[in-house]
Amino acid sequence: MNLLVTGGCGFIGSNFIRQLLPIPARSAGPGPSAGITRLVNLDLLTYAGNPANLAGLAGETRYVFAHGDIGDSALVTRLLAEHQIDAIVNLAAESHVDRSIDSPEPFIQTNVVGTLRLLDCARRHWSGLTGQKKMAFRFLHVSTDEVYGALEPAAPAFTETTPYAPSSPYAASKAASDHLVRAYRHTYQFPALTTNCSNNYGPYQFPEKLIPLVILNALEGRPLPIYGDGRQVRDWLYVGDHAAALWLVLNQGRLGETYNVGGQNEQTNLAVVTAICTLLDRLSPRADRQSYATQITHVADRPGHDRRYAINGAKIRHELGWSPRESFAGGLEKTVRWYLDHRDWAAEITTRKYARTRLGAAP
Repeated sequence: MNLLVTGGCGFIGSNFIRQLLPIPARSAGPGPSAGITRLVNLDLLTYAGNPANLAGLAGETRYVFAHGDIGDSALVTRLLAEHQIDAIVNLAAESHVDRSIDSPEPFIQTNVVGTLRLLDCARRHWSGLTGQKKMAFRFLHVSTDEVYGALEPAAPAFTETTPYAPSSPYAASKAASDHLVRAYRHTYQFPALTTNCSNNYGPYQFPEKLIPLVILNALEGRPLPIYGDGRQVRDWLYVGDHAAALWLVLNQGRLGETYNVGGQNEQTNLAVVTAICTLLDRLSPRADRQSYATQITHVADRPGHDRRYAINGAKIRHELGWSPRESFAGGLEKTVRWYLDHRDWAAEITTRKYARTRLGAAP
């Protein structure tokens, strides 16, 4: 397979690529890497895209990095033809809700217009293929559970048929991109699939998101901001489990279908922050021996803040045999340990790319 991954220098994208082409680079052996002939990573390297996430792939001959925008039709067309691309995994997106509230337009440009242009280039490329190459071509669009809106505390979890009801400009832009993908499938019989995932966490996550923000703020002695009462509920998915699900859907998912990917780990924001504090108390105690929990600070709630998300993952479990392997306790400890061991990575992010806001209110 010659694979194009968009947004591969971001959090989920880099973890997905690292799972397909393990670092340090080695020859293809058993597992996903054995099926990869070439992997092209197209990334614009905006604030959340970091080449350091994939620095270890410098010696991997199957890996190609292309700096550019999914909305650049000429570039995308050239990459598809030059590398004889067999499949696309679209992870390129603006994804931070607070940023979308402050400035919605970049979200429309990347998530809607960019996806449209990428789709059109991919459709034209696919239309020119013949035989088995055309039959095997796939386009996997990676989306979010936020397109479904909010759930009441006792309401059943989102399924693939839950009506869309996005609550933020970010969620609305992703909903629009999902509709475009389905329209291309229906109108052109384009071989597309969609996944909608719950909140991801794990290594290499940009430190504006809740878990890395809390870890780094705690270690710097800063307040640990929690919106409102902190009882907003999210379903937490370890990024390594998500990456495995994406590869499975790409290779075995039914064309035109949507698969919800969740961690089966509903937690309140307050419970997540408290759990991080408990881990840090054990793994990296404060000099004064006080708990990091004393740094928790409640701040004004975010406008239009959805109260609860939850994913019903029955479809991907029954059809493809996928379920998350990582427990929330185990995944969270791995994540905290990773950030403790990679303070230099986080320091480079916060000083060079995130200096303007300096780890503000949690998502």
